Amino acid sequence: MAVETLTFGCRLNAYESEVMKAQAEKAGLDNALIVNTCAVTGEAVRQARQQIRKARRDNPGRRIIVTGCAAQTEARSFGDMAEVDLVIGNDDKLKAESYAALALGTPLNDKVQVNDIMSVRETAGHLIEGMDGRARAFVQVQNGCDHRCTFCIIPYGRGPSRSVPPAAVVEQIRRLVDHGYREAVLTGVDITSYGQDLPGAPSLGTLVQAILNQVPDLPRLRISSIDSIEVDGPLFDAIASDRRVMPHLHLSLQSGDDMILKRMKRRHLRADTLAFVASVRAQRPDVVFGADIIAGFPTETDAMFENTLGIVEEAGLTYLHVFPFSPRVGTPAARMPQVSRKVARDRAALLRAAGDERYRRHCASRVGQVEQVLVESDGMGRTEQFTPIAVPGGAPGEIVSLRVVGVDGHGLVGEAARTAA
Repeated sequence: MAVETLTFGCRLNAYESEVMKAQAEKAGLDNALIVNTCAVTGEAVRQARQQIRKARRDNPGRRIIVTGCAAQTEARSFGDMAEVDLVIGNDDKLKAESYAALALGTPLNDKVQVNDIMSVRETAGHLIEGMDGRARAFVQVQNGCDHRCTFCIIPYGRGPSRSVPPAAVVEQIRRLVDHGYREAVLTGVDITSYGQDLPGAPSLGTLVQAILNQVPDLPRLRISSIDSIEVDGPLFDAIASDRRVMPHLHLSLQSGDDMILKRMKRRHLRADTLAFVASVRAQRPDVVFGADIIAGFPTETDAMFENTLGIVEEAGLTYLHVFPFSPRVGTPAARMPQVSRKVARDRAALLRAAGDERYRRHCASRVGQVEQVLVESDGMGRTEQFTPIAVPGGAPGEIVSLRVVGVDGHGLVGEAARTAA
């Protein structure tokens, strides 16, 4: 049996799972499941453990390797699971030699093989041919984070911020285009900090400009979650002026209240977010915004929450990722006065309802428009604004032109207009 992966969490994890699968097979491993975990919330860790136990029940003879952020931050607890054969740290998971002992049947002194992630200083640009089962390809440009938001455990799972050199990123995207991919998504942990560790300190904006200039055959470039306060001039110009940059930006917002933002140790205030979305819309009226928001952060009062609820409408946020606050052991926020779990869940429900209403209005506004759609699977695709749309035809990976004729429970309904170039 082949090596399979089970991926939790972010787009960076999805990219890394492709690399791990290739590296494990290169080492000669087979009949194995690699579980790539997420540590953002306690619920994500719980789900990973649940799936590991299920995987062992479903296939008792298959070897199970656990890696990812939760394996880095809670290595011994995963190692103590009887279902787990090997735990690999976030840095070593991308190296073929990390899988060699298991592939060869060599006895391990300790099945927990996790190093000090804070000592890692480089991120290699791994070249992949594509993303298994995906119409768009994720491209890692950065890893780690130097910030210390009070709620976040991820820097301890990913280590310091480090960037993939521009030439390696460009070459990866060029290779993907040669293999038929029409859309690339730039991913990382904190991608707007890109380049500060590289010679000459290139920015994310200069990287995006290089991709657009050096890979002219790439039809669509998408940028994953950004810190709007760190968007530089070249990045803003690319978003505003190049139609190949998709009009969908996801903001690492977290809150709409200034006091909570300060207690989170975020680098922006409410007014910064509103000014950013207004300035982008002035140049790119078709842009839509998503955001990550935490409900029920420690000390959050009703009035503070109302500021967060209000920014959904004021900033015109279309796609919300809402998380009830989850205290992570070892973070400052876990030691702050807590909001009750019920209140956090109730506030999260209100935010999701507000996001659903904004999304419904967005979908209704697209009826009658002609959209350029990347076909993802039989019968489904995504518009440039990342809205799901029912597709009457087209092969996965193709870009087709559809007229929006209606709205269903998930997104848009389209009919053929003409084939895009």
